[in-house]
Amino acid sequence: MSDWVEACDAEDIDEEDVMRFDHDGRTFAIYRSPDDEYFATDGLCTHEKVHLADGLVMDDIIECPKHNGRFNYKTGAARGAPVCVNLRTYPVRIDAGKILIQIG
Repeated sequence: MSDWVEACDAEDIDEEDVMRFDHDGRTFAIYRSPDDEYFATDGLCTHEKVHLADGLVMDDIIECPKHNGRFNYKTGAARGAPVCVNLRTYPVRIDAGKILIQIG
């Protein structure tokens, strides 16, 4: 069975930004797109396990702060060296102004 977990208030994340969310020993990154949509991925870069929430969001791309590897945060696809392994993505929904992610 899949679990929906409350991560934060929707308004806690600025447009075209990312926020770190830790739950049950795991780290996630939650994004707010320029189109006011929300997305979630694993929170660590697949290259050297750096927190993506410290990176730069541009359109639908998150850039890792360590080696500037890039991912499409909507699909998880690796988009720029040195990353070559995709990020896992998670379903997101908004309920009463809260962001919930499905992690189970």
